[in-house]
Amino acid sequence: MGALPWLLLLSLLQEGESHCSGDRRVSFTLFHPLSLGLPKEILETAVGPQEVVAVLQESISLPLEIPPDEEVENIIWSSHITLAIVVPTKEGHLANVTVTDPRYQGRVSFPSPSYSLHIGNLSWEDSGPYQAQVNLWTSQISSLQQYNLRIYRRLSEPSITVNFEISGDGLCNVSLTCSVEQAGLDVTYSWISREDGVDTAREGSVLSTSWRPGDHALSYTCRASNPVSNMSSYLIPAGPFCADLRYPSEKASASFCLLVKALLLLLLLVTLATGLWLAQGQKGCKIPRMKKIRRNRLRLRKTDKPGPAGLVVERRPMNQEVTVGFPVRTRAWVAGSIPSRGRAGGL
Repeated sequence: MGALPWLLLLSLLQEGESHCSGDRRVSFTLFHPLSLGLPKEILETAVGPQEVVAVLQESISLPLEIPPDEEVENIIWSSHITLAIVVPTKEGHLANVTVTDPRYQGRVSFPSPSYSLHIGNLSWEDSGPYQAQVNLWTSQISSLQQYNLRIYRRLSEPSITVNFEISGDGLCNVSLTCSVEQAGLDVTYSWISREDGVDTAREGSVLSTSWRPGDHALSYTCRASNPVSNMSSYLIPAGPFCADLRYPSEKASASFCLLVKALLLLLLLVTLATGLWLAQGQKGCKIPRMKKIRRNRLRLRKTDKPGPAGLVVERRPMNQEVTVGFPVRTRAWVAGSIPSRGRAGGL
């Protein structure tokens, strides 16, 4: 028998003739399934599974709808296998919960009165299909509600990679690439630029643009999004990358010039240090010689005066001094006179 609230059974077909009109009459008898003692049938919702998104290592609730004014016999929650069985009790009392899957021990709860499934500390393994079978005391039909749980990571700030080149005709080509570390699935990228007060969006993680130096270049922002979060990068001004046609070569030449200047300065410092060292060495050698010459001159000045006891200082080459002594001439004292012979005719 199909899963219908009423079953249409043909019990008796009577055929008779009407004496007045001669018409044939057909009669039917309807039976309710409960009167036949048939087992309960599962009535699935007409719509597909409900899509539910959640954040990794956070919590989520799968909402459960129970028909109003109905007494619930039990609720069977399951994923790939039976997860838990919830048996409601009298009002004001906690439901009897039996968790049958060890993976969910200590992480699930079923708050009344809806007995929705609440899962904490979500992991990647928790994603997938879920279903809740609600059995009622007053009906032979059990409702089945289905879910599809998808888990995502919150995105971090996007990073930007810039590549640019200048073509032979002076056209500046810039390529901007947007990426997010550990992005996961279902991540979309878009580039936002603002011109004349109007925002323009371009889809995709890579943006390619070009212009000539002197033209107005825009600034761009990358936006990364997934079902649970979205993040934007800092503003990227594209103009400075090709501000001058010679920008790349000038950048290299400027670095080379700085290197050459540094080497020349180092060479100059080494030269000055060497010169000072040599000058100090020569000055140190001249000082003892000058002192010796001064001492010699002083000695020469002293020897210009007569020495005692008739000493005479003789000067010789090579700054050598030789002292020569000789007897002092003394005046003779005559005690008497000896007459001398005179010439003829004299005394």
